[in-house]
Amino acid sequence: MKLLPRELLEELAAKAAASPRRRAHFNIHISPAELVQRFVVVARPDAYFRPHRHTGKSELAVLLTGRLDVLTFDAHGCVTARYGIGAGTAVMAYETPARTWHTLVPGGEGCAFLEIKEGPYDATTATEYAAWAPAEGDGAAAEFLVWLRGARAGERFS
Repeated sequence: MKLLPRELLEELAAKAAASPRRRAHFNIHISPAELVQRFVVVARPDAYFRPHRHTGKSELAVLLTGRLDVLTFDAHGCVTARYGIGAGTAVMAYETPARTWHTLVPGGEGCAFLEIKEGPYDATTATEYAAWAPAEGDGAAAEFLVWLRGARAGERFS
């Protein structure tokens, strides 16, 4: 039996605050070889998730605390939809289909979520990052994140 204590969120929040990526995660699964990958993620409000897609697998996330917005994009970086998830919305979870360009934008208080993906995990093929979005750590990432906070369907970063 695995039990995840509430204190885990506090520990991850402290790790996220100290991390350059402004987020932290805890693997529930034991190995990347497992057929179901399960983990808890805590993200600070200024965490940047570079737009990406998973070519062969969907992902499911259930919000535990806070709020985030999920944005989807076409192949050229134009926003196709924006979904509010968690606190202050009627939605508690989302599932992103395989091959869907998307990003997460944490709310003003940050957020915590349980994410579940199909395994096994292979770092070389798990995620494809959008060429039209700045990489994590790139100087333009902060400006892109500001844009993401207000981006609407039909808009593209310029």
